[in-house]
Amino acid sequence: MMEQYREMRIFVEKAINEPGSHGFDHTLRVITLCEIIGREEDAKMDILIPAAIFHDIARPLERKTGVPHEIKGAEMAEKYLIRISYGEKRISQILHAIKAHRFSTAMVPETLEAQILSDADKLDAMGAVGIARTFISAGERGDDIKDGLNHMHEKLLQLSGLLYTRSGKKMAEKRHEFLLSFVQALEKEIDMEINF
Repeated sequence: MMEQYREMRIFVEKAINEPGSHGFDHTLRVITLCEIIGREEDAKMDILIPAAIFHDIARPLERKTGVPHEIKGAEMAEKYLIRISYGEKRISQILHAIKAHRFSTAMVPETLEAQILSDADKLDAMGAVGIARTFISAGERGDDIKDGLNHMHEKLLQLSGLLYTRSGKKMAEKRHEFLLSFVQALEKEIDMEINF
């Protein structure tokens, strides 16, 4: 299994060939979070880990084509997994997890593995890493600090209440506290700006 996972990671890393807020480092952190939560929640790791590896494979394509990355990513994962004969039942569950992982998607994660992937993806948007990713993303869009702050209010500060698993919720507590204290400090410093 580990050799298959390693080959999947190499394949996905080549597809996510640019740094940024959703670079391959984000994928690696989500894989690690899935490993931690998955073991605590007794998940099927042969479904969870491939889903984590592939969850953002189509992010670069979404920026170019506008096609939702969770839909295109599931298609790309399916082709790869069929080619290596990963098993129809497992592939189906992996695709569901990929399609349901996104914060803004209407699809609800129906399996434990899909819920864990969703939680792991949200956890990487919280805490210190989430703050760093927010400002990388703002820069990518040509936005400024206030736009990043607005994103924190509109999305990141809501995430702790949207997690599914007991383990994910526990991990979110410190990250949410850190995020909240950062937002409060940033707002105070922004309010100090001189207006001419």
